[in-house]
Amino acid sequence: MFDILVVEDDKNTRKLLTTILKNHGYNTLEATNGEEALDVLDHNHVDLMVLDVMMPRMDGFELTKTLRDGGSQLPILILSAKQNVVDIKQGFLVGIDDYLTKPFDFDVLLLRIKALLRRSKIVTENKLTVGNVELDYNSYTVTTPTFSEQLPQKEFLLLFKLLSYPNVVFTRLQLMDEIWGMDAESDEHTVNVHINRLRTRFADTPDFEIVTARGLGYKAVRHDE
Repeated sequence: MFDILVVEDDKNTRKLLTTILKNHGYNTLEATNGEEALDVLDHNHVDLMVLDVMMPRMDGFELTKTLRDGGSQLPILILSAKQNVVDIKQGFLVGIDDYLTKPFDFDVLLLRIKALLRRSKIVTENKLTVGNVELDYNSYTVTTPTFSEQLPQKEFLLLFKLLSYPNVVFTRLQLMDEIWGMDAESDEHTVNVHINRLRTRFADTPDFEIVTARGLGYKAVRHDE
């Protein structure tokens, strides 16, 4: 179970957020400003922080900068009434991971939180779990309920990339640039060959599939969510 710190000076908004998060299986901690949040972080494990911008004593941007300057990689999601592009840019410049403007849709908030937690786990553990399938980046190994196999490097990197960003379409050129780099021996047809190998290898795996976006490229669709 994940622990989420809600930093919000408005009592009603803070209570609403914690209630929503608790109802969806998260543990919650609370703070009313940046200084309180730092104290909570000093004494508790926190997996993600949901943060307001406009708060007394230490605002959300200052808190984020303080944490990033100290080396913290804690996922930070800003919730703010500030909708100006300048404010949004400032948030990303100081180190936030996502920005959602108020009023916000609760389902969108929960999806953003889930995505941030998934990416954070991938980064810290070098592992990606999709249903009953686990990808281990350190060994290029994919483990399912029926087999465990070390994949060729390019196949593994291709699969890991697609599954890390479910439902995001990547063009063949994007995948070539990131996975094959400047290898002059390869062309976009190489991507097609590797995709077909992955589809054959995981044809009986129900947790995901690799879908062709005609005229564009490929995306992974996860069936475990």
